[in-house]
Amino acid sequence: MKRLFSKCAATAAVSVALVSAAYGADVVKIGVQAPITGQYANEGQSIDYGVRLIAEQYNAKGGVLGKQIEVITCDDEGTAQKAAICARRLVNEGVIAVIGSYTSGATEAAQTTYYRNKVLQTSDGTSDSLTKNKYWTFFRNSFQNSAQAEFTANYFVNTKKYQRIALLSDYSSYSTDLGDAVLSELKKLNANIVAVEKIKSGTQNFTATLTKIKSLNPDVIYYSGYYSDGGLLRAQQQQLRIDADFVGGDSNDNPDFIKLAGDSVIGSILINFPTPEFLPYDTAKTFLADYRAKYKQEPASIWALMNVDGMLAILHAMEELKTEDTKKISDYLHKLKDFPGITGPVSFREDGERVNTKFNVYQIQDDKSYKIIY
Repeated sequence: MKRLFSKCAATAAVSVALVSAAYGADVVKIGVQAPITGQYANEGQSIDYGVRLIAEQYNAKGGVLGKQIEVITCDDEGTAQKAAICARRLVNEGVIAVIGSYTSGATEAAQTTYYRNKVLQTSDGTSDSLTKNKYWTFFRNSFQNSAQAEFTANYFVNTKKYQRIALLSDYSSYSTDLGDAVLSELKKLNANIVAVEKIKSGTQNFTATLTKIKSLNPDVIYYSGYYSDGGLLRAQQQQLRIDADFVGGDSNDNPDFIKLAGDSVIGSILINFPTPEFLPYDTAKTFLADYRAKYKQEPASIWALMNVDGMLAILHAMEELKTEDTKKISDYLHKLKDFPGITGPVSFREDGERVNTKFNVYQIQDDKSYKIIY
């Protein structure tokens, strides 16, 4: 019994020492959980680049709370399984906050681990389910699917006045959540929905599903999944000569959507938050100029900038409170109002949701640029 007590006491002492060392270290560790490889790699890399740029800029001015910021990145490949591994690794590395992930499924798979270990997490994931547990550690730096769905349904029925609507989604939590939300909102407006179909992401050949939809003579095809399939869907729609508008949800807003669709992309419509080139804020213009100067490229989409805003909000709270205590930082962020972010004013509700949603409708032009049409 004495030997067992001594062993337990020694283990407890080591645990206390590790916690003390983490708080007493001369660095502040920030994690990045994102798909650095895989089909969403350009999004994940943009998130990582953005976080590292902010860390570099802070460190050049003395860091935060007098400590340098160390960024630790874990590649979750956009999958739930790898996300769970990343969560454990980043916790073990002693991070106080994690930026990411890009996909809702990967974000949700890591949430509980971060919550149990009192590690803050901010993500652009839009699935409404991400705030269902009301974890005090989680903050959404984008806007939830339900808000986008309401906007989309109103645009379809009251602005475009579509008469025959076809809905497509994949089996991911994000796409299913958004697709179901759009369907629900359309039903509230008594819209005529002629098809509700699913595709398997990554299949690449969607002609069977599209041929079935063609027979129903839709005037619009809406896809709630990711750009890696959306671009191919648009190209195959054109090949099959389906005379209908193609409208993609927010995760189709990516340069690879245009590459995959080729010339068929012209006329496609995307619904998303304001894209980087349309952001009117001085903070956005400065950050984008710095990003281009350092990386010689543009961020993949608005999602990288939203994740950077999540990081900036956390660093702002640390500086205001002069603490690394994540519970105190969380309490502060839950009351944050109009912090001047890159993507606009950042405010959070008590459940970690970002408020003051704004959406735009873009149409892709002949030169493959975006034009705001609504």
